[in-house]
Amino acid sequence: QVAALTTAQVAALTTNQVTNGLSTNQIVALTTAQAASLTTAQASSLSTQQVAAIQTADLAAMKTNQIAALTTNQIANGLTTSQIVGLTSAQVAALTTAQAAALTTNQVAALETRDLVALKSNQIQALSTAQISAG
Repeated sequence: QVAALTTAQVAALTTNQVTNGLSTNQIVALTTAQAASLTTAQASSLSTQQVAAIQTADLAAMKTNQIAALTTNQIANGLTTSQIVGLTSAQVAALTTAQAAALTTNQVAALETRDLVALKSNQIQALSTAQISAG
C-alpha cells in the first residue's frame, strides 16, 4: 500500500503519520524515490527502529539535508554499519559535529576511506580518541 503513494503524497504525510503510522515493514517497502522525498522534519521524527529499516540504497539516495536532520540518537542507535557503508561522501560531509561525535566506534570503523577523507576538520575534532582509533 505504501508503494502506491506518490512522492508528493509521502512528503505530505505529517510527522505523526510517519512516526506512528508507518511500520518498519512499510519503511522497508519505501521506494528510493519515496525515501528521498521525506522532508527533514519527517526524517528527524523517525524512530531508531524505523531508521534501521531504511534500505541502504534508499538511505544513499536521501539528500544531504535529510541526513543532517537525523538526531544523534537516530545516528548512534538507528543507523546500521551497512547503512553507514552505504552513505555517500557528500552525506558523510553533511553530518553535524554532534552527529559525528555520536557515531559509535563500529560505525566509524565502517566508514569507507573516501568518507573519512570527506570529513571536515570540525567533524574530526568532534571525534573521540576511541572513534579515531576505530577508523
